[in-house]
Amino acid sequence: MMWKEKIQQILLASWLNYYALLMRYACRKNIHAAYQQLVIPSALGLYIPRIQTFLGSSYLVDNDSSQPKYSLKHLLICGPFILVKFKASMDPTITALPRLHASAPNSTPQENGTNLVGWVDESPNRGTQKLISSCCFTIFICTWVVIHPRVCNRKSVAFLHKLALFLKSIMAPELIAVEGLQEWSQSRKMVRNCEKYTEKEFKLVHAFYISMLGLRYRTERGDKVIWPNQFEWLLENGHLEWRFHKSWGLDESDIKDKSSADGTVKMAALIQAAWFVVQAIVRAAHNLPLAQLESMSLSYIPLFIVTYFFWWNKPRDIHSPSVINLPQMTAEELSTFEKMSISNLFDNEGTVEQTSYWNVWALTPRVFEKEAEDKALEVEKAAYEAFIQAQYGKEPTGKGNLRRDDNDPELGNYGFGDTRASRSCASLPLAFHPKPRDIVVAHWDPDLYGSKIWPLACLFGASFGALHLISWHGTFPSIAELWLWRASGLASIGSLLVFMHFPKVVFRWGGPLTIISLVSPAVYFLSRIAMIGGVFAALRASDPRIYDTYAILNYWIHLL
Repeated sequence: MMWKEKIQQILLASWLNYYALLMRYACRKNIHAAYQQLVIPSALGLYIPRIQTFLGSSYLVDNDSSQPKYSLKHLLICGPFILVKFKASMDPTITALPRLHASAPNSTPQENGTNLVGWVDESPNRGTQKLISSCCFTIFICTWVVIHPRVCNRKSVAFLHKLALFLKSIMAPELIAVEGLQEWSQSRKMVRNCEKYTEKEFKLVHAFYISMLGLRYRTERGDKVIWPNQFEWLLENGHLEWRFHKSWGLDESDIKDKSSADGTVKMAALIQAAWFVVQAIVRAAHNLPLAQLESMSLSYIPLFIVTYFFWWNKPRDIHSPSVINLPQMTAEELSTFEKMSISNLFDNEGTVEQTSYWNVWALTPRVFEKEAEDKALEVEKAAYEAFIQAQYGKEPTGKGNLRRDDNDPELGNYGFGDTRASRSCASLPLAFHPKPRDIVVAHWDPDLYGSKIWPLACLFGASFGALHLISWHGTFPSIAELWLWRASGLASIGSLLVFMHFPKVVFRWGGPLTIISLVSPAVYFLSRIAMIGGVFAALRASDPRIYDTYAILNYWIHLL
């Protein structure tokens, strides 16, 4: 026998052994005959008596009966169905893939003449409690488990931040997926920028750790965040040498030790989500309807997988940042470094000095937001200088002082050295007056927004609402609820596409389009509330077929 054929036999026997053990666990009786005929005790050399040999065409021959030949491909794909067939042939009381019907529950007469059911008790198949628990568990692993919060000094603040992200994931998982895409894009860019200064030892895990505010520096006023652009500047100007990175808390093994992220847990969650999809496919293949709650649960899975892909290398649930001492710098260098800070609103997050917990709802600012803000300030500064020069015949001094001060609730601190120009601020046109900080609703990365991937990201985000519409012809307690469901699903798709069309959405009047940019997210969240409420309200009077199932679904051992 060729070694290749022998390996094929061993692999096939192991595969069938796995399915037989699965069947034995599920059926619990009269399995020994099938087990002896189909499976070997081990895959090391004892072969199934009924499985004689593989021919050159890799076909399995059954010499004792007129059973058809099965190819290796057919056995690997259809293994569980073949075992059900053999089991049924030895136990006349069981048929292949039997359909199990729900026990007769209390029914509610409807205008269309059909009987809808309310709460269904557990039976050999599934009941309402099992349906709700399975869907809620799937939604949970697609939201809570996938969340990777930023670093906070206190567990209580970290928990509140994670809870806020969880609620956002329930209401708008597409936005969490886009946030993951933007952070992944920023981290990859950071890796490319730092490679030449770190002998290509700087990896995604380091970039994610810094992006999630895991690295800080000591000051007289407390610890402050080192943002990704500041870290790159320190490396580029030789203030930090990578050979000392372990003393900064950037050793890869140390970061992973502090993180609770585990690839095994992530893979188990992916398998559980995949099994939920398989259940839905099997039901569709046998013309069994899905409950509206199942349709909603399915819609979370694609976005869950995408977000997991972006955050696979990101540390999770780290409660203590790495704090370092900045190297010696000149006053000018230190000033340049501090001006590169994206925001100082997160410096005291998780410390006893924190006075407000509203930050737990905020997403971590990104470098592109700072770059866009600096460009806007440069434009304003150039216009201001042109106005002063035209008004007084000279340029203002102190050109480097135009900047934003986060400690000031206003945008201001336009510190120009020319006192005559400063005294004239009251007579400046309104466009040059300091403005309050904008309340940013959304700001997309310009590199992504202008790329070919952005339309695909928008369409993929719209798939969340589209998958809800699997239940377009589903049964609802009333016609009004049916059309409310349909309208909410369509509104969620359209409003999200409109919302993602705007590169930046802020609470500031900028023309008629401002109304559209602000109304679209409001419509989206209202439609999401209506859809979430609708799926649970529909369970009070549902199609009884949503509780029907097939025996093959009951043979599966729940993974989690």
